[in-house]
Amino acid sequence: MTTKVVVLDYGSGNLRSAQRALERVGADVEVTADPDAAAAADGLVVPGVGAYEACMAGLRAVGGEKIVADRLAKDHPVLGICVGMQILFSRGVEFGVESVGCGQWPGSVVRLEAPVIPHMGWNVVDAAPGSTLLRGLDPDTRFYFVHSYAAQQWEGADDAKLTWATHHVPFLAAVEDGALSATQFHPEKSGDAGATLLENWVEGLT
Repeated sequence: MTTKVVVLDYGSGNLRSAQRALERVGADVEVTADPDAAAAADGLVVPGVGAYEACMAGLRAVGGEKIVADRLAKDHPVLGICVGMQILFSRGVEFGVESVGCGQWPGSVVRLEAPVIPHMGWNVVDAAPGSTLLRGLDPDTRFYFVHSYAAQQWEGADDAKLTWATHHVPFLAAVEDGALSATQFHPEKSGDAGATLLENWVEGLT
């Protein structure tokens, strides 16, 4: 039986590249904002590119906060990517403006204090012990990042699996917290390494 994945279409993110990457690892993928389809899918992917507040505005416009919250209330898997990870936190601060996020995780997303911004290109990560997403990948595996902001502290559950990366300062590169997972990097742009991560996630949906 094919695993059904919905990529949430709220006007942000590399929707088609995410769709193709998930189809590459065997998922049956639909790109839609339909809440019934999102609720019925085995997995929901929340992409995101650009500004935190713009992504939140798009998400609110399609009822995306409720879609995510309803799935997680039933312990149904959700994967956030890039800004789709950031908006899962309570707050985002960009250009001195604080925006309210989905609040699935406490804490803030803030600017990286680094000499070169954005953090763009390939970087290694320090995988969480027992990570499901990063299972089978070598410690020197590189993923593709494009971002100027990140969550740099973890205030959530003690048993969450935290994967870190460093661009002048440490930041959260991935979180696995029960049914809710997210990556700051782009698995859909990370070649074979990203495909392995997505395959690991999809395998866990059934």
